[in-house]
Amino acid sequence: MNSLFNNDDKGVCRLETLRNLDEKIVSAIEKVRVLREEKISLENRVRELEALLNEKNMEIESLRTEKTSVKGQIEELLSELESIEL
Repeated sequence: MNSLFNNDDKGVCRLETLRNLDEKIVSAIEKVRVLREEKISLENRVRELEALLNEKNMEIESLRTEKTSVKGQIEELLSELESIEL
């Protein structure tokens, strides 16, 4: 009878092969678990950074608008000064 649990060399070899395979499977499962956790963490970080980027872009747009407004006011004041000096 040819069994995995025979005491002959082939049986021991098969049992050792199964143990090695089992260890590799367990290791692979653990790696997949860790990678999934890292993926979730990185996706969350990407979302945080995208939100921050969006916030900063809105700030930049607001500052550009303010700059344009201030520039217009300065030009008006300069124009008024020129008219007063004449």
